[in-house]
Amino acid sequence: MLHDLIVYVCNHIVAKIPFHFVRIAFYRYVMSFKIGSGSSIHLGVKFNSRKFFEMGNNSTINQDCRIDNRGGIIIGNNVSISPNVKLITADHDLSSTNFKGREGIIQLDDYVFIGTDAIVLKNIRMHYGSALSAKSLLTRTTKHYGIYAGIPAKWVKNRPEGLDYNCSYLRWFY
Repeated sequence: MLHDLIVYVCNHIVAKIPFHFVRIAFYRYVMSFKIGSGSSIHLGVKFNSRKFFEMGNNSTINQDCRIDNRGGIIIGNNVSISPNVKLITADHDLSSTNFKGREGIIQLDDYVFIGTDAIVLKNIRMHYGSALSAKSLLTRTTKHYGIYAGIPAKWVKNRPEGLDYNCSYLRWFY
């Protein structure tokens, strides 16, 4: 019951506070998230659980994303997650007579980019430098530097090697 109340407060009160430092403090100290320096979680981001969430340095989750962290989410450094992205770590086995719940981790390595309205399903690893285009559905693990698009997402081409940018997006209000 306390867990449910904390997640409710997180998603319906804290996610709407316009001061980033207040939200980050709540995520670190109440939700027990590990969040690196220079990283940001924008307004309206909703989580499914306490704990099971790690985010490296200088990474950004833009507004109104759904982060289903029940199965675990690990985000590397300099990762950019665009608005309205869904990271889904749990589902149900439709072939099971008891509709069995299943969970699996999502891992986003350094320099990953995910475009607006994209969905990443459980048991997926987006390898170093890979990218998922807007409105795509990722159902399998990516290759290093691969760009993926579509429903389901398929490899399109590679990004250049030697990526060197910073995804820190720290501002007072966002």
